[in-house]
Order: sequence, then C-alpha cells, then structure tokens
Amino acid sequence: MWSRAWPERDVEAVSALYSDRAVFYSSPFRSPQAPREYVTWAFEDQAEAECRFGEPLVDGDRAAVDWWAVLTARDGSVESIAGTSLLRFDTNGCVVEQRDVWSTEAGRRELPDWAS
Repeated sequence: MWSRAWPERDVEAVSALYSDRAVFYSSPFRSPQAPREYVTWAFEDQAEAECRFGEPLVDGDRAAVDWWAVLTARDGSVESIAGTSLLRFDTNGCVVEQRDVWSTEAGRRELPDWAS
C-alpha cells in the first residue's frame, strides 16, 4: 500500500495500515508521532515521489523492509532517500510500531535493482 499511496500523497490509505494506538519513530533522533501526523507532515512538501520497496523480512509479528525514493519538493529541489523500516504488527495485521532509519542525498540517484 505504501508503494501506491506515497506517490499519490494519500494520507488516508497510509493511515489505514496502522492501529489507532500505533507510534511512528521517523528517525532515531525524533520523538514518536502518530502515523497520520507524520505522514501528513512528510507529504505536505512533496510535489512528486517515486519509490520502491525491497522484499520484507518477516519473523512473527515483526518485519523489516528496505525502501528507496526520489522526492521532488514543491520548490523543485530533488533528493534521494534510502532507508529501512522496522515494523511490529497487532493480531489484526495493523502496524502498532514503526521505527525508521534513513539517509538522504541531494539530487537524483537511480532506484536500485533490488527494489520492486
């Protein structure tokens, strides 16, 4: 769902993936946020997003997935971002915790072959 919702900046579609009590750590150095709050903020400045995701590694109620994106801001600046999300799910399959680590670089870096 993220792979379709991110380029469309669809806050509702992304929010539907999370439990009402979910917490989102967008960086190790930021305070946790509600997923909807984070996604609304993150999508606000994006004019365009091209993203890809690797094959998730799943173990019980936890998963890890690599991702890569090229983002164009509303001012026309472009940056590439690569990261990994660590996820924990409830019994209904909704995300209850997400921890991201990522790095950015100015300009466009082509999306890697490993990403689908």
